[in-house]
Amino acid sequence: MYMNETPITVTSPLLPDLADFNDMLKQIWDSRWITNNGSFHKQLESALCEYLKVPYVSLFTNGTLPLITALQALRITGEVITTPYSFVATTHALWWNGIRPVFVDIDWNTGCIDPNKIEAAITSKTTAIMPVHVYGKPCDTEAIQTIADKYGLKVIYDAAHAFGVEVDGKSVLHAGDMSTLSFHATKVFNTIEGGAMVMHDEQTKKRIDYLKNFGFAGETEVIAPGINSKMDEVRSAYGLLNLKQVDTAIEARHQVAIKYREALRNVEGIEFWDDLPGVKHNYSYFPIFVHQKTYGMSRDELYYKMKEQGVMGRRYFYPLISDFTTYRGLPSATKDNLPVATEMAREVICLPMHHALTEEDVQRVLECIIR
Repeated sequence: MYMNETPITVTSPLLPDLADFNDMLKQIWDSRWITNNGSFHKQLESALCEYLKVPYVSLFTNGTLPLITALQALRITGEVITTPYSFVATTHALWWNGIRPVFVDIDWNTGCIDPNKIEAAITSKTTAIMPVHVYGKPCDTEAIQTIADKYGLKVIYDAAHAFGVEVDGKSVLHAGDMSTLSFHATKVFNTIEGGAMVMHDEQTKKRIDYLKNFGFAGETEVIAPGINSKMDEVRSAYGLLNLKQVDTAIEARHQVAIKYREALRNVEGIEFWDDLPGVKHNYSYFPIFVHQKTYGMSRDELYYKMKEQGVMGRRYFYPLISDFTTYRGLPSATKDNLPVATEMAREVICLPMHHALTEEDVQRVLECIIR
């Protein structure tokens, strides 16, 4: 039916006005300062601190490097407890630091790590917990911190999906020792590629800024084996412009979520999540879960039928990180250890969710599922 229509993509990048961007590019060209902590870089860090309601932000060139750097900065070694239900970069960051990931199961109501499973996985080699705010749903940060304090563990949050998310008026980025963000083109707020780390004190901010610039603490002094992961002026300028329109984009996503929920609430065999009380969501994703027995079709059957109709959903996250060749040999990677995550990965489809979806787009998506 829709063979000649434009495919509906699962996401679409938030783009700044091209004329405004060209004006900022002109300023960069005139200054001839294109990287290394320039004016727009400083402005974006400051603007993000204000928007996100956090004391310190350090910009990075992507969302993976702040994870790697956080582990370095906190000198994490041995084993780290984490989730198998995430993008693979979460676990890759551990592997690149020579750290053994230990997977524990997740909570069906959020997709986030289940605090009730953490303690049993702690050993004498455990040094930290790395949870993920999955789809921007906040983890149970209080329960996780209680466990961390009890066992003397650090907590690093992968908050790649959690831009602007708040609980009872407070940013989720205040939780743990550090949080990291992704500003990839697919995210609610993007700088084309990019990312950031949120920390709680000036000394840590200074150390992170050294580490992301080869470890330089001055013209001739290197204080640590750092890496090069600085954001440049072009992407900083792009980010400053996008920050001005991100609230409008989030509200557009919210309206799409409302329409999806209204239409799908009584479709047997299709499950989705409602907003959590007290949480300011960013509507970064809209996952549904396809229960084959009651829906009458498997997740994969629906996924491919949607594709045939030009509706590009995404099986996100599938496969589990623990199912990839690199990690499936780990003792914690078994399906018996991860029953909820295994089921969620088998049933999930993230529906198209972005600011540019039209009424007609939403109806096309819903028709694929309802009929």
